[in-house]
Amino acid sequence: MAMPKFAALLLLALIAISMLQTAVMAGSGGRNRNPYGPGSVKVFQCPNRCAKRCGRTQYHKPCMFFCQKCCRKCLCVPPGYYGNKAVCPCYNNWKTKEGGPKCP
Repeated sequence: MAMPKFAALLLLALIAISMLQTAVMAGSGGRNRNPYGPGSVKVFQCPNRCAKRCGRTQYHKPCMFFCQKCCRKCLCVPPGYYGNKAVCPCYNNWKTKEGGPKCP
């Protein structure tokens, strides 16, 4: 007598957990909450994001070239004109052969 009640309770608990997990996943929308992190940029957005990033440098052409190259590979561009690379690890960690930063 206790076994069918236990099985029904267990089944209800599993259904409740499944519904809760689905609700949590739907609440996040599957989107990256960080607007600057990995995967936050589509390839077609790279020129605009890089134009903002390179907007205040005197080396505009090389900055744009390398920024777009990094953007296409990493699908992210850090915010601001300089620094803030920690929000995009791929962009931050891509190095030249000499060991310097590849991405502006």
